Amino acid sequence: MEISRTSICKYIDHTNVKADATEEDIKELCQEAIKYKFHSVCVTPYRVKIAAEELGEISRQARDDNNGDRDDNKKPAIICVIGFPFGFTTTQEKINEGKTAIKDGATEIDMVQNIGAVKEGNFEFVQEEIHQIVEAIAPVKLKVIMEIGFLTKEELIESCKRAKSAGAAFVKSSTGYGPRVPTPEDIKIMREAVGSELGVKASGGIHTFDQAKAMIEAGATRLGTSSALRIIGIVEEELKDKAGSKE
Repeated sequence: MEISRTSICKYIDHTNVKADATEEDIKELCQEAIKYKFHSVCVTPYRVKIAAEELGEISRQARDDNNGDRDDNKKPAIICVIGFPFGFTTTQEKINEGKTAIKDGATEIDMVQNIGAVKEGNFEFVQEEIHQIVEAIAPVKLKVIMEIGFLTKEELIESCKRAKSAGAAFVKSSTGYGPRVPTPEDIKIMREAVGSELGVKASGGIHTFDQAKAMIEAGATRLGTSSALRIIGIVEEELKDKAGSKE
């Protein structure tokens, strides 16, 4: 399928997990996700309630504006990150985070794997932790963030395989806080490791349409980015309009 700036919207998890994000920033994120039909918004635990309230309010307003004709299934998903950003909290703390996020309105969970355990080669712990979290948050789906910048190729492959065996729905490349951003080659490695059964989410450092397109071509089925408006050409158009109004 040909990827365009319009068709790419359904791949995008519209993200703001910045430490200094305000309530207004999150509300704006939700409004943009509705307007441009992004798959979801991705926020921190503290901001899940705000996202749920804002998306609910937008949906109610849309139903009113359209005389009740609104498909609620088209409302963006709400992703919450847990164990963020380095994955070194305990399994129970991750479970608690996930359950609280779901109670607050999250419909998907993105969890950072225990990177230290991976570096020690303790993949039994890594797999068991993922399995426990999968079981605890079911039927909500879990994405496991690899944080590729800390891993060797062999560790990345084994991490992906363990996530698959543990019942995760997705493997995800990065948080955006790690030592490097993903490349299409990283995504190819992840796709080959999990096969066609799991989703692969490319995230971290994806700022342009060409970068995003390359990730999908490499095997990504979801894109996590804080640059969604730039990717689909909205930011550039707004800047052009502002420049034109001054001439």
